[in-house]
Amino acid sequence: GAAAGLVMVLVVVMGVSGSGKTTVGSRLAAKLGWKFYDADDYHSLENKKKMAEGIPLNDEDRIPWLCALHDILRREESSRQDAVLACSALKKMYRCILVSGASTRESNKLEKPGENTALKILFAHLDGPIELIARRLEKRRGHFMPPELLKSQFDTLEPPRAPENFITVSVEKSLSEIVLEIEKAIFS
Repeated sequence: GAAAGLVMVLVVVMGVSGSGKTTVGSRLAAKLGWKFYDADDYHSLENKKKMAEGIPLNDEDRIPWLCALHDILRREESSRQDAVLACSALKKMYRCILVSGASTRESNKLEKPGENTALKILFAHLDGPIELIARRLEKRRGHFMPPELLKSQFDTLEPPRAPENFITVSVEKSLSEIVLEIEKAIFS
């Protein structure tokens, strides 16, 4: 209803590769009429090359990428635009950068007041057993995540915990059930 427009919402659909972030995120955004972003589209060419060669990205590779994503979310917020971002966001540090930008790491710099206010993001963690997700990845063609990298993703994963703002949704549910569950969490 009209009241929903007063508070703008940023949702990050997160999880390992193959958990269905892009599918869930784009479906959710389409259903709500919100903007959708896929974090994979914002990787540098170097990052894409590395992943195609089966080399896991390190934090150094990911930080500029996450900062760019934070800037997108910040821009949407300042124009009062609801948005959904599909992004692996596996580590707590990565989620902190999405929420607060690079200032999380360089907080000793003098910031202009109001510049580093944290974004209010709901992280929807698509969670499921590695076997199920591996089977899904095998069925996928043309995706630049080799299945060997899946194990490294599970090793990296730090599931969100309080006080982070998150919900955990099982990928064993159907797409429409997952979308509905996230929707309920947004509007509850």
